[in-house]
Amino acid sequence: MAYSIDLAGRVALITGASSGLGAQFARTLAGAGAAVVLASRRIEKLKELRAQIEGEGGDAHVIALDVTDPDSIRSAVAHTETEVGSIDILVNNSGVSTTQRIQDVRADDYDFMFDTNVKGAFFVAQEVGKRMLARAQGSAPGSFTGGRIINVASMAGLKVLPKIGVYCMSKAAVIQMTKAMALEWGKFGINVNAICPGYIDTEINHAHWQTEGGKKLIQMLPRKRVGQPQDLDALMVLLCSDQSHFINGAVIAADDGFAV
Repeated sequence: MAYSIDLAGRVALITGASSGLGAQFARTLAGAGAAVVLASRRIEKLKELRAQIEGEGGDAHVIALDVTDPDSIRSAVAHTETEVGSIDILVNNSGVSTTQRIQDVRADDYDFMFDTNVKGAFFVAQEVGKRMLARAQGSAPGSFTGGRIINVASMAGLKVLPKIGVYCMSKAAVIQMTKAMALEWGKFGINVNAICPGYIDTEINHAHWQTEGGKKLIQMLPRKRVGQPQDLDALMVLLCSDQSHFINGAVIAADDGFAV
């Protein structure tokens, strides 16, 4: 039996959409019929992605967003709803990392990761969530009551790894944040879930897998391979769809078994 998911008529805001997984998520949701709003600080990269999506028949829009700036968050969400429509789907994807041992972490390194990965993700979800709540309670217009929020955490939030300890801590916080939001907002039809990707080959880290260190790491993985961005497509589309109505507060590892 054939099975398909159609996101036509839905508006999806994707943060960190200028590259890597964010760009892949945007292409995937556009391919499923959603109007995608591409958000990040790198506007020119977003414009290139918009052109690609539109060239394939999709509906894409560009918005400037710095998740570490509360004013930028409020402006981006308001502009999205004014120009495109009520946000039905949030893919909370912005994230940063550094590689250093715990004893070498400085206060500004710590703030760099937590300001984006935790504080930024929280206030983006809060701003979108407030509007989803208003629609669910009948105090704001919208064609879709409820919503879907997907927080992109990491398998590093489930399994501590050397030299990225603070990053692991930040992604563990995103997992708890997901559960807290799911608990409070689920009764309003707002489903909040987390994806925990493992090692994925993107343009940011592609060269690393060809180095001695990268090859050594691959040999430590369960099936001695890294994933591809499209390996997360089906999971992302499902969590954004009506068919995921019974999935709330889930923390789903998509890491080829690395965190087991």
